[in-house]
Amino acid sequence: MSKSLFNDFEALSSKAWKQKIQVDLKGADYNDTLIWKTNEGIDVKPFYHADEFESLPEISNSKATHWKISQSITAIDAKTANSIALDAINRGAESLIFNIESENVSINDLFQDIDLTKTSVDIKCDFLSKDYVENILDVTLSAVEESRVNIHTDILGHLAKTGNWYNNLNDDHSKFDSIVTSTNQLSIDLSLYQNAGATIVQQLAYGLAHANEYLNHFENSKDASLRDVEITFNLATSSNYFFEIAKIRGLRQLWETLASEYGAHTDCRIIATPSKRNKTIYDYNVNMLRTTTECMSAILGGANFICNLPYDTLFHKSNEFGERISRNQLLVLKNESYFDKVNNPADGAYYIESLTEQLAQKALILFKDIEANGGFLTQLKEGTIQRKIKESAAKEQADFDTEKLVLLGTNKHPNLADNMKDDLETSPFLQIEKRKTLIEPIIQKRLSEKLEIKRLNKE
Repeated sequence: MSKSLFNDFEALSSKAWKQKIQVDLKGADYNDTLIWKTNEGIDVKPFYHADEFESLPEISNSKATHWKISQSITAIDAKTANSIALDAINRGAESLIFNIESENVSINDLFQDIDLTKTSVDIKCDFLSKDYVENILDVTLSAVEESRVNIHTDILGHLAKTGNWYNNLNDDHSKFDSIVTSTNQLSIDLSLYQNAGATIVQQLAYGLAHANEYLNHFENSKDASLRDVEITFNLATSSNYFFEIAKIRGLRQLWETLASEYGAHTDCRIIATPSKRNKTIYDYNVNMLRTTTECMSAILGGANFICNLPYDTLFHKSNEFGERISRNQLLVLKNESYFDKVNNPADGAYYIESLTEQLAQKALILFKDIEANGGFLTQLKEGTIQRKIKESAAKEQADFDTEKLVLLGTNKHPNLADNMKDDLETSPFLQIEKRKTLIEPIIQKRLSEKLEIKRLNKE
């Protein structure tokens, strides 16, 4: 077909479209009727138009065709974890995330028969140990010339989550410096903020300020260089589909801007996992629908690795069936839904481009405010960040309680015959551990907990 059909239609401006809509509203107010106001302070319009942009958006750096299916494995016993890992690889996993609980886990046994030239591995430890990291490097680098192992080190994330350092400020920073120098890797945990109820703008701003603490630290250190350090952002995606796409795109833009100021790597690795905040124990199969759309947002947003959440992870111990279903969701997206065929699929969509720009701008304003008031660590110690997150979480909780925010099968159209008391292998609820902390920890909590406890007590 040599002639484009669109040449036969006269172009219409956004003003003309709005005038037409206003006529069709028959006197109803355009702003009150059609504009959606979000908790991020963004007004979502009914349509977006090219003439609202001063220039065409630049092509993003994300490569959606390169995303990898990741499998998260808790390593308590090395041989058991290794067996699960090999099975996951055989069934389609392209990347592994080992969550190591203690230094007793043997690295040799954990990596047995794993081909590091084909499968990348991320390691997250519940402890801070320079010797253990050196052992990981010795084992993995001896296996292949160029290891595809990434070690996550985030002492500020641990402080924010637990309220305490691993040991103390000086010891943690000393070990942190040694580990980052030997690995040229560090990580930032944004998922903590999302699962605690922070808005998307807060997640981006706190993540950027979190990273800036490290950048400042290394810039002031004569023994360290940022030039070769690779950063990994761990984030959680929720069910606000287009906003989550824009969040990931905005994160890349913000990091590129910040990193360039320090002469650091402007590219970053992003590992995305569905949020736990909106997951439920009642009508739990709906969790599969939620995680599917949340993984789709992560893919279209340009995350490098997608680690799905099993539908029963809240109330069952890790099991083969749940893990297989979560992995198969990603396999279907990749191999049957063509989610690895197009790079930058969200580029040029006026709505997503507008959301990306607004989220990034608002996050940058908040980031600058944090830096002007002492920085991320100072505001953590003062409790400012914790207070702001709790305020956002309370507002979201109120929306859930009044059914303005709907979780199908839980606060809307629940199946009252659904009983869960005898199916809880693990507690799905917030566990309060009374202990002394240096700062107030950021608490992760699900929206439906109070309602679920009420239903359980009536069973």
